Amino acid sequence: MNQITRRLCLLAVPLALAGLMASPSQAQQLSLGQVSTYLNSFTSAEGEFTQINADGTISTGTVFIKRPNRVRFEYNPPEESLVVAGGGQVAIFDPRSDTGPDRYPLNQTPLSIILERNIDFARTNMVTGHTSDGTTTTVTAQDPDHPEYGNIQMVYTSNPVELRQWIVTDDTGQQTTVILGDLAKDGRVPDILFNIQREMRNWGN
Repeated sequence: MNQITRRLCLLAVPLALAGLMASPSQAQQLSLGQVSTYLNSFTSAEGEFTQINADGTISTGTVFIKRPNRVRFEYNPPEESLVVAGGGQVAIFDPRSDTGPDRYPLNQTPLSIILERNIDFARTNMVTGHTSDGTTTTVTAQDPDHPEYGNIQMVYTSNPVELRQWIVTDDTGQQTTVILGDLAKDGRVPDILFNIQREMRNWGN
């Protein structure tokens, strides 16, 4: 997997940093059941994100999620890249490339874990870390059948439960952080946003 693929795709979806420190009170650690229920409570979402890449650069944009197995990251200028997952594939559109998008299976990325139809963090060997700092709950998960694909570390706040950040560690050990603003859930997110073939026809036009 090349460096562009790792940087743009084995990313993450995610917290206004201020949100992690906003509550002065101690919050109870969320159970794995509560986290699974939260993720299963909506099928679509969209919101702004900030991405901290492995090389320290920062990107911003809008993310669209539609479970199962679909996500779209639209990056703001000057980057203007696009990442689309749909039909079991992930495509990375890089404006600097003249050879078309890089493509690979979605199930080979840790991001696929939170895009499943039914999420269950109680599965054997899926969760490798489950901690709380008194304000947030952090859950680290991997594909139990393919731990070599890396893992995703998710940060949640409570009251109400919200996914605020995740850090994806890829198969080479590089990490990419995505921080989310507030997600608008279960609004209208058209299926066409996740049509890779359509994007390939329109890219660059």
